[in-house]
Amino acid sequence: MIFDGHSDLLYDVTRRRLAGETRVLERHHLDRLRRGGIEGLVLALWYGRGQGQTFWEGVPGGESAAHRLEIMLSCAQAELAECPWLAVVRTAQEAEAAREQGKIYAFLAVEGMEGLEGPEELDRLAALGLRLGMLTWNEENRFASGAAQDPALGLKDPGRRALRRMEELGMRIDVSHLNDGGFWEVLKQARGPVVASHSNCRALCGVPRNLTDDQLRAIRDSGGVVGLNVHHKFVHEDPGKQTVETLALHAAHMADVMGVEHVACGFDFCEFFGPGNDAAAGLEDCGHAAALLDCLERLGMTPAERQMIARENLLRIFRETQ
Repeated sequence: MIFDGHSDLLYDVTRRRLAGETRVLERHHLDRLRRGGIEGLVLALWYGRGQGQTFWEGVPGGESAAHRLEIMLSCAQAELAECPWLAVVRTAQEAEAAREQGKIYAFLAVEGMEGLEGPEELDRLAALGLRLGMLTWNEENRFASGAAQDPALGLKDPGRRALRRMEELGMRIDVSHLNDGGFWEVLKQARGPVVASHSNCRALCGVPRNLTDDQLRAIRDSGGVVGLNVHHKFVHEDPGKQTVETLALHAAHMADVMGVEHVACGFDFCEFFGPGNDAAAGLEDCGHAAALLDCLERLGMTPAERQMIARENLLRIFRETQ
């Protein structure tokens, strides 16, 4: 069974609910989640518009990031109320209890803080149950700069204050979309485990969204974890090597550099975003997630090591915040 540390399903929920649908997760995603052995996931609020056309273009008020966040929160709350088979949880203990009841468990996260006026707004998000937060997506905002920006830029003062407030609230800090300068400032200041929920190894695929070996070791030293990302462009530069087998090599490299106890899953399946968001071959959607564990077995990882990567390492992060 797998705990997926990064899922954008709330994006699809919002898109479809604004078009008049209900029970989106049950109708469109539940069968694949079960087929892939997904026992739990982190549901991220990503309300950005990205670099291309999105459904937000046709939403009244969609030009405002703050308004998009409120819409997504409203859609998420309405959707989750229709899911008796899913339990929103805040701790690893609650996740384990949900699993014993036969439910899929879900932690909530915010992916980028565009539109937030300041760190004080994190209090409301934490009160709503959010347990993981990223200061940025790929853009620059009032807190920090994302992976698509100048790598030399560090955190801004509101970002430093947000970092402190997140730790006070028990929210884990996620650096997956930060630029290099922001990454190192977070790792210098953070007092607890730092998470890169959906990033791979720059040594195997040299894109800014992936992590260098020094960054992997820094996350290890914080007590944190790194989640493997299925997005094809982060697996290998050669399209012919954008496969589940290559992603397994990222896991093996992480285990060599950090230790297997710091490797997790953060798949970032987003085939519902449209063209260009393909996952590595063999991992086309969450229904194929177990294929990664098969590859890890063929690489010689033991059942205990595969279990750590599949669920236990990431659950530990939330256990430590109780």
